[in-house]
Amino acid sequence: MKKLWLLLVLLPLTVLAACGSSTGGAEESGDQITIGYFPNINHVAGMVAEEKDLYTETLPDGTNVKYQYFPDGSSFMTAIETGEIQGGLVGPGPAMNHFTSGAEVNIVAAGSTGGTVIMARNGADISSPEDMAGKTFISPRVGCTHDVQFETLMKQEYGITSDRVDGEMKHVTGKPATYASLFEAGKVDVATVPEPWASSIEAEGNGTVLIDTPEVAYGETLPAAVFVTSKDLVENNSEMVQNIVDAHKKATEFIQENPEESKEIAIKKIKEITDQELSKEVIDNAWNRIDFTYEVDEKHLQDFANSSYDLGFLEEKPDLTGLVDLSFLN
Repeated sequence: MKKLWLLLVLLPLTVLAACGSSTGGAEESGDQITIGYFPNINHVAGMVAEEKDLYTETLPDGTNVKYQYFPDGSSFMTAIETGEIQGGLVGPGPAMNHFTSGAEVNIVAAGSTGGTVIMARNGADISSPEDMAGKTFISPRVGCTHDVQFETLMKQEYGITSDRVDGEMKHVTGKPATYASLFEAGKVDVATVPEPWASSIEAEGNGTVLIDTPEVAYGETLPAAVFVTSKDLVENNSEMVQNIVDAHKKATEFIQENPEESKEIAIKKIKEITDQELSKEVIDNAWNRIDFTYEVDEKHLQDFANSSYDLGFLEEKPDLTGLVDLSFLN
């Protein structure tokens, strides 16, 4: 991994846990909040908000807005729970897993849907999902959104499971930006990939689409990214949460109305964060698999959580009551 990416991941998160009065926002000049997101296409709203300085527009004058970039959902959720960041975009899997484990967090908006693709390495002798028995697949983390989508499909449609539950597929984890090089080195056979890294693998010729977004479990209905904050902020600083959600809505609407400029922002930010420059063709291809929206359907989240339980990622059947708070979208 490039030095810049390692630096961004390993630097301590330095933020102020801004938890003011129940009726006020960041009222004093110099207050600071930090927003987090990942360097993938499902999180373009974070990139646009940063590039266009949208949070500064909605937060009180004098608020210092910082951004933190994350390689996976577990580290993001830990930062939310500890107050190191005040909000941001993460996959629904980590948000739900941490909530069911007792984390005091709320989903207050969505970020996008779609964008998960199952890629097979060229030369891995895989032409259909049935060929996965005995093969190795990679996902960002165990039990992450993309992992659950892939394993749900494989179990329900093909009766093939991972070695985590004594099944036929070997499971490893790694950062999506490295998947193309892992394919080239022959270290993994299949990847469950968030965009734009699936389109990057296609463009580099290291792999082909095994299962495209519409056929992946919950591929077009599940929020691929959700906007999460702490329940403490929701209850004790609702004005700040409203300001944050308003900026996120502005960013999402900008993407909907200005797709070409948003693509350029995505290319720029991904290069800054990962030191990898993606072509316009790669971004265009990835964009076609994603719908940018801040609306959340709680039923799809519950169905997905039930699948996580069925796969053994959750010890108890989940009840997501209280996780989603849509009041800030109204």
